[in-house]
Amino acid sequence: LDILYEDENVIMVNKPWGILSQKSKPEDISINDQIIPYAVNQGLISEKELQVVKPSICNRLDRNTTGIIICGISMEGLQTMAEMLKHRDMEKYYLCIVKGKLEGSQKVSAYLKKDEKTNKVTIYKKEQKDSQLVETEYEPVLANNRITLLKVKLITGRTHQIRAHLSSVGHPLIGDYKYGNKKINDIYKRQYGIKDQMLHSRLTVFPKFTGDCDNLSGKEFTATLPDDFIKVLSNEFKNSNVVNDFIKEKQIKK
Repeated sequence: LDILYEDENVIMVNKPWGILSQKSKPEDISINDQIIPYAVNQGLISEKELQVVKPSICNRLDRNTTGIIICGISMEGLQTMAEMLKHRDMEKYYLCIVKGKLEGSQKVSAYLKKDEKTNKVTIYKKEQKDSQLVETEYEPVLANNRITLLKVKLITGRTHQIRAHLSSVGHPLIGDYKYGNKKINDIYKRQYGIKDQMLHSRLTVFPKFTGDCDNLSGKEFTATLPDDFIKVLSNEFKNSNVVNDFIKEKQIKK
């Protein structure tokens, strides 16, 4: 586990590519399965306490989305994080690489409807039966004529929201074969070995608060970028100070 923060109530993990947040089949390996043995080994919880409370993840990321997962260790941690996530008290920012050049920050709204059978969502401009409002803010960080590195803030947090919403406005994520553009995905697959959506849960910012888990009050946590992001960005944006900072951050972490 790439641990960003830990105490007796909460663990913050930087999830790698290809690992499930929570297993769907008995033989799966997931972040959720690694939390309990890690917490016990670190002395954050005792075997006796495990009879009363079961540490687990509090938010989920897709298998091939990387970045911050929040895990509750104690009852206080589980309940407090669940409430904060439910009420969107914390701010969550993602980095993603999308097709095309985007200039200027925007806030976009639409309606999302999920097909449970296919686990795929559709974006509509107008409200549909069983659809949910989705709101997404994005800000370009780096851009050339082929791609843009976007900083995305989730205002709502629906299934595949970033992937589907950005695709619906003509800027699908690079590597996203479910919602994206196959032609450009194939180019980046050949050139850089990119096989899945370039989406990373980069930053979580906690509000100021008191009570349980208040040692997290006002704190923010950043997850270093995965190697595939660095590979694409360092080639597409040579000599960029932003990219150099990402690389230095990763080297310091190691």
